[in-house]
Amino acid sequence: MRNISKMALILAGLLGGAASLMAADVDLSKLPPDSDRTNLTYDADIKPMFRVSCFNCHSGAKPAGGLNLTTLDGVLKGGKDGLVITAGSSANSPLVIAISRLDPDNAMPPRMRRRPASPPPAAAAPAPGGGIGAPGGNAPGGPPQPPMGGPGGPRGPMAKPLSAEQVGVVRAWIDQGAK
Repeated sequence: MRNISKMALILAGLLGGAASLMAADVDLSKLPPDSDRTNLTYDADIKPMFRVSCFNCHSGAKPAGGLNLTTLDGVLKGGKDGLVITAGSSANSPLVIAISRLDPDNAMPPRMRRRPASPPPAAAAPAPGGGIGAPGGNAPGGPPQPPMGGPGGPRGPMAKPLSAEQVGVVRAWIDQGAK
């Protein structure tokens, strides 16, 4: 009996994670309309958009949320919260909800969050030998360099959200079978 209860809790957790991506309060009528483009493919049509807006976080050895968007297989596999597309049904695809930015809690790329004002951190001592990559280190003959990360965090600058037209292309691609 205990094993059944544990399995029920695990299943509830997994379903809850997927359900959080498809928040009940999202108004699907506000989704951008599907594009009228046909014969869309991941490599030719979707990947170039994702490269600009998604690869900064959803690529590499440890993609955000376990979701690697750099290949069709990665998109179809989904991430730690499960599948992100339902081929043939873009309105029911968590990826479309996220890139449409209709749900502020799951908007992709995430909206900038304001942090409470705090005093600036103490300057870090340069690494032995200084250098460009060392926090507080100096480039030879140049000004002190800022710590790694900069605006947008350690993965680089903030990504630009997809336009309504681009979301429409992603929707049409999914509705056409996500190939």
